[in-house]
Order: sequence, then C-alpha cells, then structure tokens
Amino acid sequence: MLGLRLTVAEPVRPLDGPLTAREAVRAVEAELGGVLDQALARARDTDPVFARDVADRLAAFVRRGGKRMRAAFVWCGWRAAGGTGDVTPVLRTGAALELLQACALVHDDVMDGSALRRGGPALHVEFEEMRREAPRTAGAPGSFALSAAVLAGDLALAWADDLMAETALGSPHGLRLLRTWQAMRSEMVAGQYRDVRAQATAASGVDEALTIATLKSALYTVERPLALGAALAGAEGPALDALRSAGRCAGLAFQLRDDLLGAFGDPALTGKPADEDLRTRKLTCLLAVGLRLAETSGDAEAAAVLAAGAPTGTDEDVRRMRAALTRTGARAAVESRIGKLAVTALRHFRATGADPAVRREFAALAGRAAGLPLEDAGEAA
Repeated sequence: MLGLRLTVAEPVRPLDGPLTAREAVRAVEAELGGVLDQALARARDTDPVFARDVADRLAAFVRRGGKRMRAAFVWCGWRAAGGTGDVTPVLRTGAALELLQACALVHDDVMDGSALRRGGPALHVEFEEMRREAPRTAGAPGSFALSAAVLAGDLALAWADDLMAETALGSPHGLRLLRTWQAMRSEMVAGQYRDVRAQATAASGVDEALTIATLKSALYTVERPLALGAALAGAEGPALDALRSAGRCAGLAFQLRDDLLGAFGDPALTGKPADEDLRTRKLTCLLAVGLRLAETSGDAEAAAVLAAGAPTGTDEDVRRMRAALTRTGARAAVESRIGKLAVTALRHFRATGADPAVRREFAALAGRAAGLPLEDAGEAA
C-alpha cells in the first residue's frame, strides 16, 4: 500500500457556514431535507396519489443516505478556489447533486435489474411489492414497477434541475455554474449509454472500459462536483484546470475501487450485491484488464472464463471468475493503479494553490473515494 497518510483537515472557517467538508456534508443533509419537504408539498398539491406512491418513496430513498461524496467535493472545490462568505449556494448545489444521484441510481437499478440499493430494496422492487399488495391489480406487477421507477427517476432529475436553476439565478456566476451542470448531465447519460452498449455488444476492451468509467463516474463523481464548487467562487484559468485534473484522477480511482468492490466486496458493507458485475459480465476496467492479461500471458482458461462470464448464473461461475481475476494479476494491477491515481490527484490539487488545510481536506476525500488508508498526503503530494 502507498506510503502516504491522510487526515481530516483542521477547521478553516469561511466567513459563514461549515468549517470542514464533514460539517459541509451535514449542512447539505439539512438543506436537502428542506428541499425535499418543499418538493413533497408541491407534489401533494399536484396529486395526492402521485405524492403518496411516487414522491414520498423517492424522498425516502434520497433520505436513506449514501456517501454524499459529491456534496463534499463541491464544498472542497469552492474552498480551493478561494470561496468565502455565504455558503448557501454551495449547500444547495450539493443537494442538487444528491437528487441527480438519486435519478442515476434509480434508473441504473432498472437497467441492471438490481434488487438491492443502499442496504435496502431498489425503488423498482418497492413498486413491485406495492403493486402485489394492492387489493385489485391488472397486468404484470414487474412491468408496472419498472415504469413507475423510471418516472420516479425522472422526478428526481426534475427536482435537481429546479434546485440548480434557482441556485444559478441567485449567483453572480450562475451562467458558468449552469454550463458545468449541463456538461455533467450529458456526460453522465453518455457514460450510461456506453455502458448499456458495451453490455449489448459484449465489449471487452480496456479503452472502452476506461471511456465508460470516465464518462459515467470519474467526471460525475469528483471532477464536475469540484468544478461546480469552483464555479460558485468564479474560478478560471490554470487553477481550474489543475482542479479538474485532480478530480478526474480521484474519480477514476473511485470507479476502479468500485469495480473491485463489485467483484470482491462485502454486501453488508457496500449495501449492494458483491457479485452482480460478474454475473452480468459488466464491462469494468477490472474485467478488461483481466482479459488482456490472460491473453498476453497465454492463460487460455482464464481468458475463456472471463470472456464467457457467468453463463449459468451459478455461484461456481462467479467463483471461477474471481479466481481468474486474481490469478491473472488483474486484481493486483487495478489496486496498484488506484494508488497511483490517488497520488497524481493530490499532486494536481496542490497545483491549484489551495491552502494546506484545504489540501488536507481534499486528500481525506480522495482517500475515502479510493478506499485507501492514507494520512497527511496533502502535505506529501
């Protein structure tokens, strides 16, 4: 493991608002709660059945939690760009990202057929259970559930866009904020489509896997949230470029860690199935690297196992895929790549000119995203 260490920063107080990224996340949670209360009130005014069946379930899903990393990176980008004063726009931008994340997760679970999310049933599973318990039903509960979940995801996107538009209207840098938001939404959809397309075409290339990881996760999880925060502070030029480079590296490290957890993780800790990526043969960087290493080393058995995926969907298929990923060295190679990306991210962040306390904050967040037990890396980068 890397010989670096990383700690939570010493408190540095903006003129108003949270002292640290951790406190910022708590403040975003409070802001998000108020936003959801207002959205639910509007939903009840629109239609009580829609509010009860869809809006209430969506709000409960959002409140179920998550890492809230994107909100923390917004705050970190704002501080790195010299943001001070009223922190409300930062908190509302973080809340909008959490609503957009809810949209992405609900739709992703529908597309992947995932039954578990955040330690509980995926939203489409909740809708199916609701339909089965109804006294009178017509048609297949599953079809209804998927349609309702798509609509719930759309509602989360509408809430996110409404909140971001209101925030931009009240910001002196609102146009820059909106342009960053618009780019991020398009990148996220493009990444999701490339993911679906890769599944349909049984793609297996490393370049394709990296493109998906960058569009679907690295940009959306770290780079764009940092840029949104920086936009609120009016950042531009080399400092913004360095911030985005740091975010892209940290975001890729996050996705590679997610790939490993998707194949080898503990569902009790991750809140989602640990073998789903393998059972569906999802094109991850881990799988692509495993195939390439198997082919270059002449390990025909591992190549055949990874190319076929889990054709019978049994635990034995998954066990063989895990063994192949370990034997080819793919698991170790991805772990090593995560460490290198984390170090590079810290180096880029230092080039922003952010003060040492903010660098330590970013290092703590980047270490959390990458799943690395690092301390004081902000000073060593």
